[in-house]
Amino acid sequence: MRSLLEREVLSRIRPTKEEESHIQDVARKILSFVKKSGKADAMIVGSVARGTWIHGDRDLDIFLLFDPSLTREQLEEEGLSLAREIASKEASGFREKYAEHPYINATIDSLDVDLVPCYRVESASCLQSAVDRTPFHTRYIRERIPSYLDDVLLLKQFAKAGGIYGSDQMTEGFSGYLCELLVLHCKGFRPLLEAAAEWRPGVVLDLESHQSKKFSEPLVVVDPVDPGRNVSASVSLSRFCEFIELASGYLSCPSPRFFSPAEVIPLPRDSLEGLLSSRGTFLYAVTFRTPPYIADIVVPQLRKSLESICGLLERHGFSPNRADCEMHEERSILLFELLVDRLPSVRRHAGPPVWNRVNSEKFTRKYFDAAEDGFFTGPFIEQGKYVVEIRRSYTHAAELLRSGELLEVALGRHVKIAMEGGWEVSFGSDCWDPEFAGFLTLFLMKSSPLTRILRDREKDPGSDKTG
Repeated sequence: MRSLLEREVLSRIRPTKEEESHIQDVARKILSFVKKSGKADAMIVGSVARGTWIHGDRDLDIFLLFDPSLTREQLEEEGLSLAREIASKEASGFREKYAEHPYINATIDSLDVDLVPCYRVESASCLQSAVDRTPFHTRYIRERIPSYLDDVLLLKQFAKAGGIYGSDQMTEGFSGYLCELLVLHCKGFRPLLEAAAEWRPGVVLDLESHQSKKFSEPLVVVDPVDPGRNVSASVSLSRFCEFIELASGYLSCPSPRFFSPAEVIPLPRDSLEGLLSSRGTFLYAVTFRTPPYIADIVVPQLRKSLESICGLLERHGFSPNRADCEMHEERSILLFELLVDRLPSVRRHAGPPVWNRVNSEKFTRKYFDAAEDGFFTGPFIEQGKYVVEIRRSYTHAAELLRSGELLEVALGRHVKIAMEGGWEVSFGSDCWDPEFAGFLTLFLMKSSPLTRILRDREKDPGSDKTG
């Protein structure tokens, strides 16, 4: 039985007849172009094909299916050529993007259209590229989802509002296909939430009972068309737990807020300064030109770089409290909140135990022969080990972050190339930037999705009503 709240939510998130007519008209126009070309077959995939898209969505995915006898190079060449023909005739603008292989992203009649070449394989066991699965996903869901269309819409809106929708590398959340499978497995939106409220890491869901390998992720949803693939592999432990929290919170006290994304009001610069002063921490931002690749390639490299620079800061005595990254079209940012950003010139450095004669002799010789300004005290013995007090390489975190040592740690490959072209280091309120103001706000006012909902409810209890 659908609640009044859920019926009201559905009334505003179902696509209108005008939207459906418009997107189908654009799709038919592209399909007709491909058919007349005689070069490939075409297929609508994704949420539009499955009827699980939400009002306001402007995304249309068209797959161009080529003969599997083509080589990968031929697929890319012929696929891009056909996609460019379509875009040149129909689009107001288009560009080439890269995933496993290149595809065209175009704006056609105000829709964001992806034209993706793939192989026309007979079964999912004959895949020649990762995207070849998608048509099979579409067929599988389309045959089974009609009775649960509204449930999928509710789940997608629920996940979007909670900030956990999207399998992209930045979100690490729930894809549309995953939402559809979860609804199918649990037979509805509310039964899914009731099950999820009791989840613990290690959940395994297998609609076809055909799992062919073990997975280590916190949530395992075996792909119905590929027994060796976990559809929820992108879901991080944090997003998994946030879904559990949201499910439990909604069942305890349903509210329209669970379906309305929280508005992020960026902190103005003076408020950022006051917040940092009250926290007593030290905020540093490293910004540089974004590498010219898609987010799924760049974001993991940003995270790797963030972790490596955190390690560098830690080794030099500047203790990070938290760190995060954000990728934008032109610029990317690595953000660090430090507990300490200035240190004395002297640094203790412990050597080997006295009884380790070979290494202790090397250690004492090294520092005995060191220049007078190279260290302050030692070598001396303390608790059985040789110790020296040496001059610290960097006494200020800003000096370290501006130094060439950043390029010597394990940065992501494309990130390193971008940073070799230069980077900027900002401190405190100077980290404020209109482009990253929302990101800075969420970083400093971090809270779980349910916490945000409950706080908003306390601030404005009247707006929590339906009807």
